[in-house]
Amino acid sequence: MATTSTADSEERRARLLTTLASENVIQLAEAADRFGVSTMTIRRDLETLEAEGLLRRVRGGAVSVIGPRPFGERRAVRLRAKEAIAEKALALVPRAGSIALDASTTIGTLAAQFGVRSGLTVATNSYQTYGALRSAHGVNAILIGGETEEITDSFVGPLAVHAAELLRYSRFFASASAIDTQYGTSEVSLREAEMKRTFFRMSKELVLCIDSSKLRQQSTAACLPLSDVTVLVTELAPTDPRLDDFRDLVELL
Repeated sequence: MATTSTADSEERRARLLTTLASENVIQLAEAADRFGVSTMTIRRDLETLEAEGLLRRVRGGAVSVIGPRPFGERRAVRLRAKEAIAEKALALVPRAGSIALDASTTIGTLAAQFGVRSGLTVATNSYQTYGALRSAHGVNAILIGGETEEITDSFVGPLAVHAAELLRYSRFFASASAIDTQYGTSEVSLREAEMKRTFFRMSKELVLCIDSSKLRQQSTAACLPLSDVTVLVTELAPTDPRLDDFRDLVELL
C-alpha cells in the first residue's frame, strides 16, 4: 500500500509540473479538484517540489522559477537523485579511451566521482565539470571553449561546436531539461541543444542520465530522439512503473 501511495504521489507531482510548464501557474484549489485530493495534499506536493527547486510557491498555488540559476544552485536541486544516478552511471565510464560530458549538473555530479582512471580523455563544455575532472587521477581533461550560454552557464556556439568535432568519443554522457516518449529530449536553449547534438554525432553511444522529475516533459528546444539513446539512467529502479512508457523504447539502468 505504501509503495502505491508513493507512486501516486510521484505521478501527481509530475502532472503538476506538466501543468506548470504549459500554464506557468498552479492554482491550489483547482489542482485539488482535478486530482480528487485535499488542498492540504496539493500544498504538501508544492512544498516538496519547491524544496527540489522546481517551482516557487505563492499565495493560492505556485509559479515557475524565473530566470537562470548558477551551476552550484542548480546542482543542489534534487541532489540525492543526481547522486543515485551518478553512482549507477559510473559503472559505464571506461577506464581509458575518450568520452564527452555535457554541461549539466547531473553529469557534473558524475564527474566528481570519477576517481582513478588509466589514461581517459574527457571533453566537456562546462568549466565547473572541467574543474572536477582535473582532480581525477589518470584523466586528461579538455575544456571545450566558446561563447558563454548564460542560461546553462556552459560554452556553446560555432567555436565550441568546431572544437567538439575535433575528437571522437566512445560514449557521450548527457542529461536533458526534459524527455518525452514522442519528441525525445529537449533543452532550454537552441545553442545548448546544438552542442549536445554535436557531441552525440562524434560519439558511438549516448548514456542519458536524467532524474524522474523530467520524464514526460518538454522544454524549449528539440534535441535528440529516443532512438539515439543507448542507455537511460535514472534514480529509479528499472522496474519502477514510472518508467513503463520508456521500457520498450530504450535500455533502462
